[in-house]
Amino acid sequence: MSAGLPFFRYHPDPLASGSIRASAETCACCGRATGWIYTATFYTADEVGGRFCPWCIADGSAAERFAGEFTDSYGFDGVGEDVVHEVTRRTPGFHAWQDPRWLVHCHDAAAFVGEVGYTELAVHPDALDQLRADLRIEGWNDEDRLERFLTHLGEGATAMLFRCTVCGTHLAYTDAS
Repeated sequence: MSAGLPFFRYHPDPLASGSIRASAETCACCGRATGWIYTATFYTADEVGGRFCPWCIADGSAAERFAGEFTDSYGFDGVGEDVVHEVTRRTPGFHAWQDPRWLVHCHDAAAFVGEVGYTELAVHPDALDQLRADLRIEGWNDEDRLERFLTHLGEGATAMLFRCTVCGTHLAYTDAS
């Protein structure tokens, strides 16, 4: 992450994920051209005439001013309201084909690491095992088909990789076009 940018506990490297990029664009919230702009999702019923700088995300002013969220609050069961607020209103979201969802572990939101294919996912066997178990629950009962799907992640489907902020366990879910 570039020096001087705000730190986001639940999305520690939004430059690597592509959620924030260098830009001369002016922030729709503060009106400043900070050199950086947010590029991913923002959910609001209000009209927003542009994108936001990382500082207006970090301090919550963008979410407050435009009555919106960077991530859907669905799925935060067992997590404190302060954490839900931090992730949905003060943390950059990320790009996904389907509606992005934030994973939780140890009663806390996990940190988003990034979109990965099988090679990157295989380095984290905890995430790969958890993903296999989740896919079996979703009806992937043919083991050969399941493994073929997983080993071809990065080719029409990817995995969204997270890391637990409490115990360090890696988690993932799949996203496809």
